[in-house]
Formats: sequence, C-alpha cells, structure tokens
Amino acid sequence: MATTGRNGVPTRGSDDLNRVDDVSDKERPLHRLAEVRRQQGLSLRSAARQMSTDVRTLKSEEGGESDLKLSDLYRWQSVLGVPVAELLVESDSPLSRPVMDRARLVRIMKTVKAIGESAKADGTKRMAQMLESQLVEIMPELKDVGPWHSVGQRRSLEEYGRAAERLLSEDSLFRADW
Repeated sequence: MATTGRNGVPTRGSDDLNRVDDVSDKERPLHRLAEVRRQQGLSLRSAARQMSTDVRTLKSEEGGESDLKLSDLYRWQSVLGVPVAELLVESDSPLSRPVMDRARLVRIMKTVKAIGESAKADGTKRMAQMLESQLVEIMPELKDVGPWHSVGQRRSLEEYGRAAERLLSEDSLFRADW
C-alpha cells in the first residue's frame, strides 16, 4: 500500500517492505555449509565431534537460511578445510577446482584405507599401502583420513556410546522379569 511522505513523495508502507524482505530471504540461502560438507565427505557426526558440539546444533546451523556469526563460519571453515568464500558463494558453478580436487582425493583415500583393511591377500594389502603412500605424497594431510565405515560409526577410546549416557534406577537392576 503506497502512502505519501512529508514532501508528497509516495512511500511504501512498512508491511510492503517486510513482505519484500521476507520473499528475498527465503529464496536466497545465506551459505552452503551442508553442500560443502557432503562434497568433502564429512559426516555430520564427525563434524560435531571435531567442533566439540552436538549434531542437532550443527544441523540447525547447516540450514541455508540460518544466519551465522562470522566466528561460526570460521569454525566450519577450519573443519571443512576450504576457504570461507566457498561457504558463502552462491553460484551455480561447483566448488573451485582445488577444493573439488581435495574432496576427490579424500574420497579416494577413504576407499584405499577400506580396501587395505578388508583385504585378505598380502598382495592386495601391499598395493593398498603403496597407493596410500603415493596419495600422502601428493597431499600430506591425507595420512589422518580413515576408511569408509562398513557398519555403524566408529568411536575413539575416549568416547562412550549413547547407552553410557542413560541412567538406570536400582529397581531396574533387580527386576525379576529379566
């Protein structure tokens, strides 16, 4: 609804301004965290572990419409190992070539490690080790990459499963219906 201001110039009402802002914000995501995380081959659980936070928080931050602080973006950037611009750029083109190459090398290394773990023949194990060392030679940070998970999520020795977080009452320990 158009109204006139003090000098007679037509102005838009505050309702019109809010409606325009709402439409543009919903159409345009603010970041590409989820897309970049998937392209890097990083699970949400692994990212949460590296950032010392819970999966629910990261899932809400990953939503393209969530308005993050710069410090949060830098936290994501350090875990994903990509330039911050890659997290913000809203383009139809894929990630930049170096970032895409890194993501591919990480996926290849995960496959090589999985082959090395599951190989039964010594020759296959040696070939996987040789390929692993060649990949580390190309990109040294790949030495810390783990294999694809075959079943479930692996935990380090310092982590407890969800069952350890649950409390049991004394009554449940001495029930006769076990």
